[in-house]
Amino acid sequence: MPFQVEKAAIPEILIVKPKSYTDERGFFMEAYQAREFAAAGIEPNFVQDNQSGSRRGTLRGLHYQIRQPQGKLVRVLVGEVFDVAVDLRRSSSTFGRWVGFCMSSKEQQQVWIPRGFAHGFYVTSDWAEVLYKTTDYYAPEWERTLRWNDPAVGIEWPIQDGGRPLLSDKDAHGATLAEADAFN
Repeated sequence: MPFQVEKAAIPEILIVKPKSYTDERGFFMEAYQAREFAAAGIEPNFVQDNQSGSRRGTLRGLHYQIRQPQGKLVRVLVGEVFDVAVDLRRSSSTFGRWVGFCMSSKEQQQVWIPRGFAHGFYVTSDWAEVLYKTTDYYAPEWERTLRWNDPAVGIEWPIQDGGRPLLSDKDAHGATLAEADAFN
């Protein structure tokens, strides 16, 4: 199998480690293969790819769509990030809990975040580019933002020197977990 798949502390979140073949020229890997991903429990019907480039200290998220929810397969193409998913499924025993991962282009791992989770990341390298495949289309009317620093969630972001991250206006004014639209 060209992938190793591990469950995270929230078992629906999966860490995918592709097998990489390296030699003096560089490397080759299968980043995605529908049959193998489906066999591992990752929904194979992706409809959109999104890519962002961000400088050190940027925090993007925590985003989700309350309708047309998106499953996301996330990977880092350049640099390093701290990637986070928060469970927003009210019926889940892990509602309001988060998991975080250090992800890098060097490690080549990917993270599967199913529908029902908010997602975001913090850039820890000078520059990072993140690519994520989604299972539904972007729908701005249904997009929501969970506050990145809500004490009820308690994400331990690796922000240097107690500083504040670089945030968009939308991300700076996200809803708390108590205020957030959540999934049933």
